[in-house]
Amino acid sequence: MEIRTVLLIILAAIVALTIVFYQYFYKNQRKGTLKTFLAGLRFLTLFCTLLILINPKFTKQEYFIEKSNLIVLVDDSFSMQESSEKAVVTGQVMKVIENEALNERFSMHQYAFGVEIVETDSLSFQKKNTDIANALLKTDEIFSSNSNTVVLFTDGNQTLGRDYTYLDLSKTLSVNPVVIGDTTAYEDISIGLVNTNTYAFLKNKFPIEATILYQGARPVSKMVTISMNGKSIYRENVSFGTNENSKTINALLEAESVGIKSIKIEVQELANERNKFNNKKETAIEVIDEKTNITIVSDILHPDIGALKKSIEVNEQRSVNILKPTVSVDRFEDTDVFILYQPDRTFRNIYNYLSKTKPSTFTITGTKTDWGFVNNAQQSFSKENFNQSEEILPVLNNAFDIFGLSDFSVTDFPPLQNNLGDITLKKNAEAILFQNIRGITLDKPLFTIIAENKQKEAVLFGENLWKWRAQVYRNSKSFKSFDDFIGRLMIYLTSNNQRSRLELDFDFVYDDSSVAKVRASYFDESYVFDPNSNINIEVKGQGNNFSRESPMLLKGSFFEADLSDLEAGEYTFKVTAQKENLKRSGSFKILDFNPEKQLISANHKKLQQLAESTNAKVYFPNTLDSLIEVLSTSEQYVPVQKSKQNVVSLIDFRVLLGFIALTLALEWIVRKYNGLI
Repeated sequence: MEIRTVLLIILAAIVALTIVFYQYFYKNQRKGTLKTFLAGLRFLTLFCTLLILINPKFTKQEYFIEKSNLIVLVDDSFSMQESSEKAVVTGQVMKVIENEALNERFSMHQYAFGVEIVETDSLSFQKKNTDIANALLKTDEIFSSNSNTVVLFTDGNQTLGRDYTYLDLSKTLSVNPVVIGDTTAYEDISIGLVNTNTYAFLKNKFPIEATILYQGARPVSKMVTISMNGKSIYRENVSFGTNENSKTINALLEAESVGIKSIKIEVQELANERNKFNNKKETAIEVIDEKTNITIVSDILHPDIGALKKSIEVNEQRSVNILKPTVSVDRFEDTDVFILYQPDRTFRNIYNYLSKTKPSTFTITGTKTDWGFVNNAQQSFSKENFNQSEEILPVLNNAFDIFGLSDFSVTDFPPLQNNLGDITLKKNAEAILFQNIRGITLDKPLFTIIAENKQKEAVLFGENLWKWRAQVYRNSKSFKSFDDFIGRLMIYLTSNNQRSRLELDFDFVYDDSSVAKVRASYFDESYVFDPNSNINIEVKGQGNNFSRESPMLLKGSFFEADLSDLEAGEYTFKVTAQKENLKRSGSFKILDFNPEKQLISANHKKLQQLAESTNAKVYFPNTLDSLIEVLSTSEQYVPVQKSKQNVVSLIDFRVLLGFIALTLALEWIVRKYNGLI
């Protein structure tokens, strides 16, 4: 406690005594113990009051030992099981974790990783992908302070993520890789990247492009075979020299029948080749016998047109033509859906043609739209036009149920642009998106579906749709969510059948079981999504006795079945809505591809680069004792004694207030009892 505080306490006692002396003893002739008792109570009251004002404090010094962090990161992927026995790797990890010298010097932390990093002390070596960069970055983020060192047990083979040799890790983190597996580079031939279309059309040819990779020092020549549904349809001989390590083959294959076709590319094995898993690769293509023709009619150039064309043609079952409104109407005869982009008076012949043929249309309006003409040219909607441009943000209508939106979201979407004006819908309509202008959500559609007398229309009251597609890519590094949404819109506009109350959403082919999912949407008789329905899915394997029936789980606006536990193979499924006994069925295939099986040699060179960039060294299982000795003796990781000062009040003010209240009450009672009040 500071000397100043002590002096103030002494002064407070003197002041309290002085006041009590003048109140009870100075020129006061009363004698007896009562006066002394009351004077004592008054002194305590005054002294405690002054103590609250002084608030005396003292400093408490606490000492503690701060250790460096030792983070043991273990690659828990399938390739580790191929590189070494599970028991051997586990034993090496425990040798570090349980070392007394290391535990005395470090705070120990153990994590396992595949794609994500998890804190665990058990290893399975069943993860199907490895992201070493993500594990290191997450570790650096978690242990951002103090001096930290990482012991990384891995074979150095990464199947996902950034190149871990170029990470910008903090200077307080050092990474000591322990290389698991054989570091010898063996002669190997493999199938690399395979490119093919998603769809092909019946009786047409479709391309297959495959890269063949070779690792070795001698000239070799091997046969590459492409087969479809088990039947060989293409062969080509590829040769490699001492300076040639890759070749690309291009084949045109015939689509002879409708359905999902399994395509396998294989290359002949080398003599004594150790890794034969990468000598073949499978993909699939769906052969269809029809194509949807979509025509975009526009008199202006705009990025929206290119974005729409790319989104629609993601499904090769659809083709897009871009035409001027002034072309002959004969050019429109094969069109299934018309997209009218910012129509004006040049669209007069188009609207005359549409009024006679009544096809499905998708109208996009904006700042260049001639509303005086559009309001008179059609009878589905109208809009006032104040010739004042405004930015309009989208708000998703969660009650929309004309077709499934799946996981489509407009969160963080940029605004569209259109002129201000009230919108009137003259036919039955349901909004997909509402308008939000300057922070106020309006009961006016931004994107709506109009359906009456079997004619289907979609209307978007805003331009710059291309920004939405770009935003989807920024959010997820993929255009898929936006393209799927436009695809569902096109399916709805081109469908002439009565709408189904049970709709399915699934892929025909899954590269890996981890992404295998089937989604379903069920609607009641008024076509309102029913979240209380019981939806079951029955999955059967083709060629085996696998069969399973399970409920589908509600996920917002759809039901979902997670099929990630299925093995590679072909499956059929049937989805049933229990209330009405509605049923829909389909089929899909899960490809047998494990990237962890593609490499068998440890990548010690990249691990060496990683260690050098963090001022550490590479170790091997037989030099693990050397790593333990370095960590347990290095001056860099010596525990540090630190102190912490806590400033604490000498007496809790609540106690003083209670004591003051007690002395005042006691003094009042004594005075009252003795008739001094």
